[in-house]
Formats: sequence, structure tokens, C-alpha cells
Amino acid sequence: MEQISDYRPNIPLSMLPLRSIFLVVVLLPVLLDGARILGLFPIPSHSHYYHALPYLKKLASLGHEITSVSPFPLKEPVSNIHDIPVPELFDNIEEIVANLTNRKGTWNEYEYINQYSITLVKKVLENEGVRREILQPRDVQFDLIIVDLWRHDVLYGLAAHFDAPIIGIASFGTDWKIDELVGNVSPLSYLQSPTFKWFDLDTYGGRLTHFVDRSLAWINWHWRHVEKHEALYREYFPKIADKRPLSEITRNFALILVNQHFTLAPPRPYAPNVIEVGGMHINQEPKALPQDLEDFIQGAGEHGVIYFSLGTNVRSKNLAEDRRRILIDTFASLPQRILWKFEAKGLSDIPSNVLISSWFPQQDILAHPKVKLFITHGGLQSTVECIHHGKPMLGLPFFYDQFRNMEHIKAQGIGLVLNYKDMTSDEFKDSILRLLTEKSFDVTAKTTADRYRDQPMNPLDTAIWWTHYVLRHKGAPYMRVAGRDLDFITYHSLDVLGTFILGFLVTLGIVVFGVIQLLKTILNSKKSKRSSKKKVN
Repeated sequence: MEQISDYRPNIPLSMLPLRSIFLVVVLLPVLLDGARILGLFPIPSHSHYYHALPYLKKLASLGHEITSVSPFPLKEPVSNIHDIPVPELFDNIEEIVANLTNRKGTWNEYEYINQYSITLVKKVLENEGVRREILQPRDVQFDLIIVDLWRHDVLYGLAAHFDAPIIGIASFGTDWKIDELVGNVSPLSYLQSPTFKWFDLDTYGGRLTHFVDRSLAWINWHWRHVEKHEALYREYFPKIADKRPLSEITRNFALILVNQHFTLAPPRPYAPNVIEVGGMHINQEPKALPQDLEDFIQGAGEHGVIYFSLGTNVRSKNLAEDRRRILIDTFASLPQRILWKFEAKGLSDIPSNVLISSWFPQQDILAHPKVKLFITHGGLQSTVECIHHGKPMLGLPFFYDQFRNMEHIKAQGIGLVLNYKDMTSDEFKDSILRLLTEKSFDVTAKTTADRYRDQPMNPLDTAIWWTHYVLRHKGAPYMRVAGRDLDFITYHSLDVLGTFILGFLVTLGIVVFGVIQLLKTILNSKKSKRSSKKKVN
């Protein structure tokens, strides 16, 4: 068998100069002229912005000029990145997180999320810096819009405002709303969007409740909030609203960069302009830890270290006292040392084997060989980082995509999941001990890491290549599937199905009518014969 590396195309030497000229012409816009790029990241969550930050920095290092609108201004200036901070996006953030973690019923949860998204886009568009530097000047132009995807449809109007292609970043993976943007095939029977609960789609009951949940999400968005976004679009972009309706803009994404990979979640189909770049934020070369942190880890000896973090939205300092006591008592009873991300000073009764800090270099810690287990809230960034470094997980999910992420981890044999609100001390400790002592978790985690890392290009380079592809080919509209423009009835061929059902019912009606008439004829015939016999007698 011939090896691929031995293959050499048979190209005439006379064509080589032509090929070289062609490549130069194709790449010239990217190699010589940096694009002006507008990045929009309105969600006040570190995981959304810092997932995209390495991508923005890489684009800036290649000569592109980035204007970034977010609540996270850079701590140190970066060449070619200009921040427009929107700090008001953090207003009432702890109250919002608390509302998201307390169940309110399916309809009310979707209503809260969709209404909150409207609040976010209004704050962005009313921000003084955004109005002064983006909306009001007539001489400002952008060649590309990059937006963090959620329920931010009004912001997509900036693509029409600047007549520029738009790229979406799906930092939590895909959901039904993102699928609608690009016409992704997303069967309810085996794929579920991030939501406040997990559905067992292997059972009829699970599929039924999933169908109801998805239907409520779809109805709440389309019947209650689409019109609100369209009204805001007409308010903030009056000059283009009559020429290009918002419904057209939302279905013309040039590209979706999805934070996913088929080793990180159930494999699924994608439209051509949806590209998996799961883990593009991961540092491929971990840094050495600060000396005091390295000394603490090394002091754990053969028992190793457990890393515990609930991310940036769920704060350990806000945990209920009884939940915090379970954590402290369990950690104190373990031989391992614990690194606990805790956001406030003054935690009492800290066990001697526990080190708390408001911040840890998470990726570098997970890369350390002495770290044996990650106890996590199950956010997708943390989950991907842990899979990349091949460590088992204990999931304590709180809201939204965390349930889906952790249930997949459990199903793959990489970790376990507990209900944080209901777990007991014994359940918590037993789960930790299982993950530390049963070798299958460690073996599966390392096997999954090998599969995830085995890619032709690292995720960040993949994202950059496809971004340049969109710039080179002026939005690459030929990649977009026709399904994104179809209404619900046409997309699902309900009109065609209805025709067959109607035809069947008409045919059935004719047959039934014929049978009834035949029976009547037979009965009438029998009655006539009986009458004739009576007359003869």
C-alpha cells in the first residue's frame, strides 16, 4: 500500500509559476491588508469572553485591527486591539446568577433569559462609547463583525449597518436557536440543547419531556420576543431596517465557530459553515506554576492534589452554610491536598490540607501531573480544559449547559455527577474516593484526551484559517444551506405531509362511504326478499 506521504501530484513545471501567482493573489488581501474587525461580547461572563480572547489576540497579531465591545477591558494594552468597555453589563449580576440557579418553572426560565438578553443588547447600544465610536460616525467602517452568540439578534443588525459579513462564536456549543441561524439539522430524538435540566433521550418519557421543553423554548422566543428584537432593530438602525429585515440578517451568518468537538459531546451533523473549534482558548504550552503554588502541590506527595472551582459566575462565598460545611468537612478528611478557588477572605476553619485563593491559573494546574481530580461546576470551558489534560471530573452543575456537559462526562466514564443542593457528606466523599481509586476513570480520561488532541490543526489555528477564508471570499455565501430561509412548515415538509394525510383521509372516506352504501344495499335487498316471502304466504 502506498503511503500518503509518498504521494506527489503530477504537475507540469510550466504550471508551477501560475500556481504560485494564483496563491499569492488569493492570499494577498490577508497577507497585506489587515481587516477592521468589530467584536461584540455582551454577556457578563468571563467564560464567554476569555474563550474568544486568544482568537482576538491572534487576529491582532496578524495585522487585523480589532475593536472589542465587552464588559472586560484588557488589563494590559495589546497592539491592534481597541477596547470599548461596557461596565454597566455587570449591573445586578449576582442577583441574576441567583435567579438562574433557582428553578422557576420552564416557561418562566425561558422568559427570564430572553428578557435579560434584551436588557443586555439595549445596554450595549445605549453605551456612550458604542454610540460615539461605532453608531454615530459616518466614516467608520468594519470589514467583519464577530459576535458572541446567544439571544442578541438586534446586535446582528450591525452586519447590515456596515454591510459586512458576520461570524458567530458559540462559546457554550450549539443550541436550537443557533441551529436556526444556519439551518443545522438538529433532531429532537437524539440531540438536546443546553437547558436547566437533562433529559434521558433513551427513554420515551425523556423524549416526551424534552419535546415539551423545546416547544416551550421555541414558542416563548418566537411568539413573545422576536417582535421585541425587531422593534429595537427599527429603533437603532432606522436607515436599513426597511431595506433589510432583521429576519434576513439573522439567517445570513457567514460562519459559526462552535466551542465543541465530537470527543467533547455527542457527535452531530453541521452545516458547512459551522466549524468545530472546541478549546481554541487552551494554551498549548502550559506555564510553570508560581513557586509557592508548586511547593504546595509537591508537598501532597503520592496522594496528589484535588482542584476545586465553581467558575466565575457561581461564587463559593455565596454558598449556603450547610453546603459549605459539607465541603470543608469532606476536604479535611481526605489525604489529598485541595486547591479551592474561593472569592472572599476570612473563611473560617480552613483545613490544613486546603489552600484557598480568589484566582488560580486553572489550565496550568490541570496540566500538572500531581493533580488527580477536578471538582467543577461543569462550564464548557472548564470541561474542555480538563478533557484536554486528561483528568477525571466530579460535576456539581448549577444551571444551563452545565447539566448537559456533566451528563455527557458521566456517560463517557470520565467522571461522576452530584446534585449540589441535595448531596450528603457521604455521597460527596464516596464520589471523590471512587474517582481517585477506580482506575477506569483515569484511563478513560487520558484516552479521551488523546482522541481530542488528535486533530490536523489545533482549534485556534482552525478558527483563524476559516476567518481568513470568509474575508478572502467576501463572506462565502455559497456555504450557507437553503434550509435556513425556510419557514417551519416548509422546512419540516408539513405541507407535503399534510397533502398525503389529506389524500389518505379522502380515500379512506370514499372507501368507508362505499362500504356503508354497499351494506345499505345488502340490507335493503334482504328486507325486500323478506317482504316478498310474506306476500306469497
